[in-house]
Amino acid sequence: MSFDATADRRPPARLIARIGLGVGASLAVLALAGCNTAAPRTPDTSLPAAFEAPAGTPLPAAALDQWWTQFDDPQLNTLIATALEKSPDARSAAAVLEEARAVRKGQIRQLFIPSGQIKGAASRQHTDILDQSGQGFTLGGDTDNYSLGFDVSWELDYLGRRKAGLQVVNNDLAAARFAYEGARAALAANVAQSYFEAKGLAVQLEDARQSARISKGLGDLAAEKARRGLSAGSEADSAAATLAQSEAQAADLEGQLQAARRSLLILVGRGIDPLASLDVDAALAQPPAIPAAVPGELLARRPDVREAQARLASAAGNLKVNQKALYPTFTLTPGVGWAKSVSPAFNFGQGGAGGGTVSTTTGTWTLGGNVSIPLLNIPQLLAEIDAQDARTEQAAVAYEKAIQTAYGEAENAMAQLASDQRRVALLKAGEARAANAYAASRKGYSAGLTDQTTNLQNEQTWRSARTALTGAQTQALLRAVQTYKALGGGWSPNSPAPLPPRAAGQPSDTSSERASR
Repeated sequence: MSFDATADRRPPARLIARIGLGVGASLAVLALAGCNTAAPRTPDTSLPAAFEAPAGTPLPAAALDQWWTQFDDPQLNTLIATALEKSPDARSAAAVLEEARAVRKGQIRQLFIPSGQIKGAASRQHTDILDQSGQGFTLGGDTDNYSLGFDVSWELDYLGRRKAGLQVVNNDLAAARFAYEGARAALAANVAQSYFEAKGLAVQLEDARQSARISKGLGDLAAEKARRGLSAGSEADSAAATLAQSEAQAADLEGQLQAARRSLLILVGRGIDPLASLDVDAALAQPPAIPAAVPGELLARRPDVREAQARLASAAGNLKVNQKALYPTFTLTPGVGWAKSVSPAFNFGQGGAGGGTVSTTTGTWTLGGNVSIPLLNIPQLLAEIDAQDARTEQAAVAYEKAIQTAYGEAENAMAQLASDQRRVALLKAGEARAANAYAASRKGYSAGLTDQTTNLQNEQTWRSARTALTGAQTQALLRAVQTYKALGGGWSPNSPAPLPPRAAGQPSDTSSERASR
């Protein structure tokens, strides 16, 4: 149902009076609607006061913002910086954010800028007189018509529709911004994990090569003893078999390390660079200390939690917009116009008859108003409100789940890291003893005091200890990365990462966009 009031050079008071005729009817609509416009429920954001896992070490905020610097590895810092700038994942996330910014810009223009268009027209009409009869005179010829008009439509925001709509678009952009930060934080963690995995393979490859070298020495010694008749030839065969196994393991690790280096180059955006450009040292350092944190900080530190919160706010804003759609809308429709017509004319004067043209120019303005009452659409609007209320509840549940997931991931990561660190300490002590036993066994075998079987058993024990220690050290480093990520590391809530550069000629951010960050 709509009510129009349009005036052509009519006093504004009369126009306002005509528009006011729809106000009484609008009150009846509100009574008929009778809908529940209650606000959505407040989600449960309660968290324990402290983690049950071992507490971390008090460190400055930068220990989380750029946690990779805590590993004191310049190569890791360079790889992550390169990935955040050139990685396909980083550039894809930036493109998604740029799309969200463009969508928001269009939505804000739709909310706050009046709609209207300029219409212009020009035509020429030619008339031929085929027959002239009766009284009067009709003149043929060309008639030119020109017109130009500008009509505007502007909805009065007496209920705060635009404020509710602005809440939606701002929170949509905020969610996209947190998703962008989350993608960058995940990328940094993936680069670090791939880097430490490659270093672990490099250590294992170096161990395999050293084992092959030792096995070759033992094999040469066994062959020499057999040649001199000091031992059976089976010892030389056993040593040769052990050497073959060590060399086969080294060959397998070489392939794995090569694949890991290529995958790391692709991850940081250098996929076509030669492998020689990425040298990985065969050394594993101790993981750094984990900063002290409390569960409540996850609400501000975790980008995924902030994203879920923004999406809940956006859903709540959409619910307000749908609820306000039940109310009448008041729209002003002013306009201006100009028209000109040039047509042939015939004059009768003292000198006789003569031809010519007649030019007529007119200017008009209109000041109109429209009242739209959604009388017959109320059932549909109520159904849309119920649907949006359900979507808002889904967003609230998703927010609560994000909080609980964040707490669980942080708790588990810290507990597992503490366990990994204890495991590394125990395995390191065991590996040192196994190394001493194997060194003594080799000396005894060289002196003829130890048989080959005992020597090989000591070697196997040492190798197993080395492999277990390398795996535990690698796992501890990976767990440290996982813990930093779970605590919300990789970005700064106070100083977010710079937005991707805008295209040439694109306007700068508005103050409202900056505020939404």
